[in-house]
Parts: sequence; structure tokens; C-alpha cells
Amino acid sequence: MSRRQVNPSRRFADSGVVPFASALQSKSRSSPYLSVALIITGALLLIVYINSGSGGFGSSKAAVNRVEGDFSCTTEVQRAIPILKKAYGDSMHKILHVGPETCSVVSMLLKEEDTEAWGVEPYDIEDADANCKSLVRKGIVRVADIKFPLPYKKKSFSLVVVSDALDYLSPKYLNKTLPELARVSVDGLIIFTGYPGQQRAKIADISKFGRPAKMRSSSWWIRFFVQTSLAENEGPMKKFEQAAVKKSYDPSCQIFHLKSYH
Repeated sequence: MSRRQVNPSRRFADSGVVPFASALQSKSRSSPYLSVALIITGALLLIVYINSGSGGFGSSKAAVNRVEGDFSCTTEVQRAIPILKKAYGDSMHKILHVGPETCSVVSMLLKEEDTEAWGVEPYDIEDADANCKSLVRKGIVRVADIKFPLPYKKKSFSLVVVSDALDYLSPKYLNKTLPELARVSVDGLIIFTGYPGQQRAKIADISKFGRPAKMRSSSWWIRFFVQTSLAENEGPMKKFEQAAVKKSYDPSCQIFHLKSYH
């Protein structure tokens, strides 16, 4: 990671703290009440400075997680399944999930009543567990490069859910992959993607994904959807938002609800 230059505002804050600390250490004959007041004030200023500089404890922890590559929209899909069921109803009966760690999502969906689920793993699964390898042997999960046409017929699935996959594709390949995802769906395409600033993969995993993840803003994605003639799936999107409020569900990923091609 490249070293960033010192923020001038921080340098100013630091220069303001040092004289204050020195003043506390000086041998003053002033009242003990004044000394106590100065100590308390100094402590409060230090707390405010630390919080303003790091964004608070929660933000600091999030920053560490991003650097370590702990962030995952595939995990977010699993959290969102009850909300998706409220929004899509019967369309949740036949689902294709596309993305790394798809075996975990497919396994969870298969536990849902009256639900058929398949998965596409875009990357190597040599280190997969026994359950995942079993799903691959049965043909439920396929390993396929999503930069090329998907191995399914048109409108093979009610819904297609994508996570942790599109962020690794350049616009050149997104132009091919997004229409393919819409082609094999009937009732909609749901995309889980990271926010700008979130780091998706550890440096050691770059060789697996081929390139670092590119986190794009919602406005970038919306423009791209328009260019590829993908329209917002307004009905399910509103139901999803309503269900999310009732369940106090606050997603850590951007979620886009798109219509299938007809």
C-alpha cells in the first residue's frame, strides 16, 4: 500500500496538542481545580481528535476488515434470502446464483421449502470442501468463466442472483456478461456489488480473480444498466425495501433489482 502524505489538518491538530500537553507538565502554581479542569479538557479534546481522525471505533474496524479482504457480498446474499422471499414470492422457486463461494448460497437455498437452486462458480474451487465438490459432481454447481456465454438455455431460471463477480470484470466483459445473466432469467436479475472504498480480495487472491476488484458507484452502475438496456424492476424493489425496513435489515452491499429481457 502506498504511503499517503501527512494531512496538513492533522499536522495542525498535532501541533495544537503538543503545547497543550507541555502546559500540563509545566510547574505551575495555579489552583488544583484549574489543573483538574485542564486535564479533563485535554482528555476530551484527545478523544474528539482520535474520533475525527479515524472515523471512530466502528469505522476503524471496518477499515481493517477491508484491508484484510474480509468483505463479501456472497455472505450478504445469505443474509438477504428472507427479504428476497418477501419481495419475489413464487419467483424464488428456481434460482441461479453466480459468484465465488456459490456452494454456500446454493446449499442454503436448497434448505428452503419448494426451492430449486443452481450455482455458477466463476473461479477455481480446488480448495472447496466435500459438500461443494458433491454439488459440482451432481451438476448443481458448475465452474464456468462468466466472460463467455453461460451454459444454460434462455429463461432457464426464475431469478438470477449475482454477487462478488461483476466487480472483477472490466466494462468490456460486463457488456457481454450482463446480457447473458438477463437472458437466462425470467422474472429478474439481482446484483449484489460492493461500495467504492471496500476491498474485496486479499492481495494473495488476485491471481485467482485475475485482477483487483473495481468498486463502482451506484450512478456508474445505473448508467451502465441503461447502456445495456436493463431496466429497474420497480415492483420487487419496493417490496424488498419495505421488507428490509420491517426486518431492520441494513445491507452492506449495493443491491440492484433489474428486469429480465423479454
